Amino acid sequence: MAALLAAFCVLAAVTLAGAYQAQQALPPYVGKDLTEEEAAEVIARNSPLTSYVRLSPNADFPREEKITKITIHHMGGDLALDALGASFGRRDREASANYGIDSDGNVGLYVEEANRSWASSSPENDHAAVTIEVANEETGGNWRVSDRAYEALIALCTDICRRNGMEELVYTGDANGSLTIHKMFADTACPGPYLESRMEEIAETVSKNLKGY
Repeated sequence: MAALLAAFCVLAAVTLAGAYQAQQALPPYVGKDLTEEEAAEVIARNSPLTSYVRLSPNADFPREEKITKITIHHMGGDLALDALGASFGRRDREASANYGIDSDGNVGLYVEEANRSWASSSPENDHAAVTIEVANEETGGNWRVSDRAYEALIALCTDICRRNGMEELVYTGDANGSLTIHKMFADTACPGPYLESRMEEIAETVSKNLKGY
């Protein structure tokens, strides 16, 4: 009995030490409230369209591939940026996205572009993709997003492509395109019928923006 108790104590100590080390290994600013100066520093490394920052610990630091894709998701609800940040901040959720867009068209940053978010049920995709969650103004049905959210999505995709050297955005309807959606990698309806029906339009509009017309 004493031997078993000692073994249990050792195992518990190792587990706690591992958890502590994992926490210590997180990059600066992850999982904490940021000052205005810290948030500005983070935004400067990412999209200037960002107005809210809450960095999630649910990510790989850094990503293993060059950014060559964008993957679009929907929130499955009309969440505010801070509510989405709180959700992604939970370790037990084991989910995140690089960016989120609320129904007013505001942009939140949850995983820096240099890092891989846990978004699409595909590490291969997420290591190459910047992932974006978009709020729904309609719950269920077509899961419609607001016009302001859609316009912000176009602007954010254009900015991501431009800063990462992507000369165009291509939607092929499968995982081979540079614009992908969550349902390509998992048994899910995400990003919902409304956004899915506009994927070709999104790719064409962003590509035109990149070419200056």
